[in-house]
Amino acid sequence: MAAIFTSLQQRLIRWIPSGRTLAIGLPFVFLLVFFMLPFLLVLKISFAESTLDVPPYSHLFSYTENKLAIQLAMESYITIIEDDIYLSAYISSIRVAFFTTLICLLVGYPTALLIARARPALRSLLMMGIILPFWTSYLVRVYAWIGILKDQGLANSLLQWLGLTDAPVHMMQNTLGLYIGMVYSYLPYMILPLYAYLVKMNTSLPEAASDLGAKPWEIFFTITLPLSIPGITAGSLLVFIPSVGEYVIPELLGSSHDLMIGRVMWSDFFNSIAWPLASAATCVMVALLLLPMVWFQRIQSRDAVTP
Repeated sequence: MAAIFTSLQQRLIRWIPSGRTLAIGLPFVFLLVFFMLPFLLVLKISFAESTLDVPPYSHLFSYTENKLAIQLAMESYITIIEDDIYLSAYISSIRVAFFTTLICLLVGYPTALLIARARPALRSLLMMGIILPFWTSYLVRVYAWIGILKDQGLANSLLQWLGLTDAPVHMMQNTLGLYIGMVYSYLPYMILPLYAYLVKMNTSLPEAASDLGAKPWEIFFTITLPLSIPGITAGSLLVFIPSVGEYVIPELLGSSHDLMIGRVMWSDFFNSIAWPLASAATCVMVALLLLPMVWFQRIQSRDAVTP
């Protein structure tokens, strides 16, 4: 009897996942439930047809007379290919995301380098200043820029008080306001990965290069910049990917000429009630974003195995 109990206990222990398995498995379960399954639902809707029912799309599977029928409608994808508004929206979204990423990199790299080279006590305060905006609501931060950028806002009042302008400068509902809001919102996503790599960099390498007569710009381009490429890649992806599908900032600070795919999908979902069309636009956007992610992943894997 004791042997049977011991055997059952050993089998039960083998079935209980270890701490490492739980630590790795729980995030995967979370991603599966809250990210993968909703996306599969969106993918399913993209192959349906728009109807006046509730929900406003047709069923893909039907079972009649012992026959299972699958009806995949390609109408939404054909509309996206033929309608110029979607092509313009995708191009505009990629352009805005690209320049947002570029500006964040140009501003974020020296900021991250300055923080990484600061004293440990000052470094903590500077990092707190970068992370502090995350403690407030995203919508509140975007709405705050309306009060700053509007014609009677803080920025124009300060410019006129300093005598730099005689009349208010239009900084809202245009491309300038769009990029100000985008860069402000996504700049921390660039600084944090860069800081994580720069702070771990071996400082003896730049010191040795300086002792051998290398100039500061030579040290930066031959040592600092190459060693921080993984941080640049991670930060660029963290900024570029959400920027492509951004909706709130273009809606509040951008102009009607800055037609991004997020605004088009919102109109299809809530104004036109064309859920299959909006779902197809979402799937195409995800496919476009997967290409740079796979490309960057292959580059990182190749660099990791290169001696």
